[in-house]
Amino acid sequence: MATTDRQATTLALAHALSAAERGLAVIPLARTKLPALRSPHRGASTPQPFTCHGECGRFGHGVHDASTDPARVRALFAAAPWATGYGIACGLPPHRLIGVDLDIRRDDAEPDSSTALRELALRHLFTIPPTVVVLTPSGGRHLWLTGPPDHVVPNSAGRLAPGIDIRGAGGYLVGPGSRTHHGTYTTAPGTSHLAPAPCPPALLRLLLPPPARRGGGGPEVSGGRGGTVSDGRGGAVSDGRGLVQFVLAAHEGQRNTRLFWAACRAYENGIGPALLAPLLEAARATGLTDREARATITSAARMTGHHP
Repeated sequence: MATTDRQATTLALAHALSAAERGLAVIPLARTKLPALRSPHRGASTPQPFTCHGECGRFGHGVHDASTDPARVRALFAAAPWATGYGIACGLPPHRLIGVDLDIRRDDAEPDSSTALRELALRHLFTIPPTVVVLTPSGGRHLWLTGPPDHVVPNSAGRLAPGIDIRGAGGYLVGPGSRTHHGTYTTAPGTSHLAPAPCPPALLRLLLPPPARRGGGGPEVSGGRGGTVSDGRGGAVSDGRGLVQFVLAAHEGQRNTRLFWAACRAYENGIGPALLAPLLEAARATGLTDREARATITSAARMTGHHP
């Protein structure tokens, strides 16, 4: 097993260096698809332990460690000899990569993600140009597109359509050649020679966040299982209680998935900080440890371009 892992790490480093040569900033990933290096601030007792984005000079800041410098890439992998994959940071120049993650849906009540994307393309009159396509072990696909320098595309999970996640600024894509617990990511036949294509303008407009709403102070939350989120003016943010209940209804085998989904939704709707305590309490009630729950919520925050 140790020999196999060393071989996987060697291959991952080779693929990562190749991507870096093409201007794609990379970080090492573990078989879980998460960054291989843990935060050097994980034991911090300060109320805001995630405000450092690498200014301390140490590795372990997730996508903020990403680099195209071969020496730094080698150093990152040397610090994580258990890494079997690599992540490609999105939103960074020169490519400003945007990842369209098409998941395989098991629920017959919902259209599959490829159908949903085709329906969006017909409705909004755009066509996905030939581009790099990466096949995931679960049967999904990652479409690589590039964004313009004057727009920042955020991460989102299911906002565009069911089963379609977007990897934008602050997020990353699992690079082809990476090995995970579920299998290996590969480039789809006929696309490896392509460069990431520009994102169609009509699709780009769908990916950009809506204009900020003017209003009073930030949301407040009353704790407790199924806590209600207030908008600061006496009103309730309707999805706060629903997200907490969604986590509480999780069965074994779906607890992390439900918590991650709910946390993504909370941060996308601007109530992530307010729902942190209720989501943690709900996750612990389902059987997750505090450490597991915090790690999952932190991943969701980073995936959606926020920092709890």
